[in-house]
Amino acid sequence: MNFGYSPKVEDLRRRVRAFMDEHIVPRHRQWLDEVHAGHFPPAFMEDLKAKAKAEGLWNLFLPHLKDDEPGTRLTNLEYAPLAEIMGRISWAPEVFNCNAPDTGNMELLHMFATPAQREQWLMPLLDGTIRSAFAMTEPDVASSDATNITTSIRRDGDDYVINGRKWFITNAAHPNCKLFIVMGKTDPDAETHRQQSMILVPAHTPGLKVVRNIPVMNHTSPEGHCEVTFTNVRVSASNLLGEEGSGFALAQARLGPGRIHHCMRSIGAAELALELMIERSQERKTFGKYLHQHGTVGEWIAKSRIEIDQARLLVLKTAWLIDEVGAKAARKEISMIKALVPQLHTTVCDRAMQVFGAMGVSPDTPLADHWTWGRALRYADGPDEVHLQAIARMEIGAGKGTPGAAAAYLTPPARD
Repeated sequence: MNFGYSPKVEDLRRRVRAFMDEHIVPRHRQWLDEVHAGHFPPAFMEDLKAKAKAEGLWNLFLPHLKDDEPGTRLTNLEYAPLAEIMGRISWAPEVFNCNAPDTGNMELLHMFATPAQREQWLMPLLDGTIRSAFAMTEPDVASSDATNITTSIRRDGDDYVINGRKWFITNAAHPNCKLFIVMGKTDPDAETHRQQSMILVPAHTPGLKVVRNIPVMNHTSPEGHCEVTFTNVRVSASNLLGEEGSGFALAQARLGPGRIHHCMRSIGAAELALELMIERSQERKTFGKYLHQHGTVGEWIAKSRIEIDQARLLVLKTAWLIDEVGAKAARKEISMIKALVPQLHTTVCDRAMQVFGAMGVSPDTPLADHWTWGRALRYADGPDEVHLQAIARMEIGAGKGTPGAAAAYLTPPARD
């Protein structure tokens, strides 16, 4: 395993960082002002997207682009450090057309769409002219186990009719959201993991209603994390993605690379928090000492550096494994990074907020917003507890192959 960045990746890192420094970071205050004034997306967003596309910094996340699909073909390992840079500003990924949940939806359409679905939905998403949502989570069941979902997708002649209630559906409030990929049950009597299917639902289909944009930690995101209801929503049977009963498998295929993206963006946010903490600790004095000269703050800085570098290496290893053996074979490592990195994200941001004092919870730094999203990520793509249970099961399963092997190292007490 070699996680050193190739000359190609180093060049892309330099270019993405330069683009961030020149075009995105200086616009962050304007982004906040426009969004808080109710102007979303901000007026400058399309201009920045055009600049990124012109500079070849577009669709960096998709390894298997076809000749007619715009973007830069990168492996998961190559893309990971670029996602880290984008993670320093929450809205930056959209500029490069690398924003969730569109990335995962493009992955799904790229792998499973029919030619007609590809033309209608994938190409506009790759061009960045539309946005999309992924509707799986439900309020009335434990959706961390996708087999629990209750939304009905019922065949009726040449159509499917959808009924159900979803929530925390990211992008549903975005004015450019034109497509919902909906997961529901087509056959409740089938084998547990063959009951679910996915279907493509245009955003303005009768019966689809965005009920509310749910605040996260009392913070309302302009793109939305929405409650959505489907009441007798009727779409053509040709809108089915994949085949009936393949929904659970499609969901698993979608989540592997997406967790790499989330985790590397979190590491980027943590890295920024550490940089801000270090700067603040060298500027501010209490009781006659700079903050970094107090033992506690120095320890926070040291621990943050160790923990960020450890997490980055594990995520890079996981990205490498997905490239080498696929997401299914890397499922333990995917769960490991998903359980580890959001906690790192919030821990480092929390330390930095404490070093800034009251300013750390104000809008004058990005720390409070980064902390909020880090906390939410402990639920997104599966809560910590589900991933920890999955890791434990795999570890215990691996141990069954060599029963008693570890016991050989036990030293029994001496007998007279």
